Amino acid sequence: MPREHSRSAFVRPWSHPRPKRPQRIAAGTTALLAAPLLTAGVSLRLRYAGAPAPGTRTRGRDAVWLGHAWVDGRNGEIQLAELGRRMRGTGIRDLYVHAGPLEHDGSLPASRYPKARRLVDAVRRELPGVRVQAWLGDVLSTEGPPGMDLGERATRERVVRSAQQVLEAGFEGVHFDLEPLHSGDRDFLTLLDDAHAVTHAHRAPLSVAAHQIDPLPALHSVAGFLAGHPKWWSPSYFGAVARRVDQIAVMSYDTALPLESLYGGYVAQQTRLALKATPPGTHLLMGLPAFHTDDIGHHESAETVTAAIRGVRLGLSREDPRRERFGVALYVDFAATPGDWAAYQRGWGAPASDWKPDVTTIECASGTPGRDFWRT
Repeated sequence: MPREHSRSAFVRPWSHPRPKRPQRIAAGTTALLAAPLLTAGVSLRLRYAGAPAPGTRTRGRDAVWLGHAWVDGRNGEIQLAELGRRMRGTGIRDLYVHAGPLEHDGSLPASRYPKARRLVDAVRRELPGVRVQAWLGDVLSTEGPPGMDLGERATRERVVRSAQQVLEAGFEGVHFDLEPLHSGDRDFLTLLDDAHAVTHAHRAPLSVAAHQIDPLPALHSVAGFLAGHPKWWSPSYFGAVARRVDQIAVMSYDTALPLESLYGGYVAQQTRLALKATPPGTHLLMGLPAFHTDDIGHHESAETVTAAIRGVRLGLSREDPRRERFGVALYVDFAATPGDWAAYQRGWGAPASDWKPDVTTIECASGTPGRDFWRT
């Protein structure tokens, strides 16, 4: 707004002509929203206050999203040695390696991950106890084409075959990231049921990147009506997804919040909501914003790894401080700075001294056997 027009807000209202109807509506909407927004801001700031409980540190079950360069030949032994140095002394036990994107019809050309087997073998050799999962994503057609339509049975079947394909190529798990995925999408639940049968047969985990949970009741419905983009999932839908997978990682960033204290309070709230919705048998991870774009949805000065870690610890402290199947996941390796890695290690700590990586049979979320590389 030009500076000369911004001054009109400080002039007594009777000294100006009455606003036209659209202006009155806009002014009224702003007034109606002002109080709730102020209340929400105070609430988030209070959630960021206090001290995390003792023991709210890494359980040795953390993860990091890795870019496509790890499977197309751009990254090799030198980069793996550097990654190992970054991970040393941390709780990272899962690597979500981008092996897609999927085609809109659900298929996946093998030419997209030519060095996958080499990567898996190198990680087993250099980083024992660390698991490599195939990160498979695509844009959905939920908010308009082009994109993948999960309502098409043939498309879902091809996605499941793609999951089978990457497991046969050597990956040790499948990680889906399909967006924007609207709350209540039954076709996605069907896809997860079918894909889990495949991962179970390979004794490998099925994991998903999940949307955030409604911070206010039915907020996803309001956002969908007003903006056509229902950003959040309802707690019940989040729980339905969590019950069908072995790991669920919340994409707890891109919040548009302008201050670290507000963002950290929001992460604390999201952590509590996710803990409530996730069954104890499913491994829950909270995403950390280790990237530095600055736009309307993400303010890098506010959405920091430091604030996210503190928020995670506060939420864990208040809801379920003894939860074992819990961790954090850094997004993303090629954008993370040394400062991001340091903040993760400083804030979340190292695994307990008696922790030893192991591979053993566990009960997965669905009650079927799977693999656990993080047993304490």
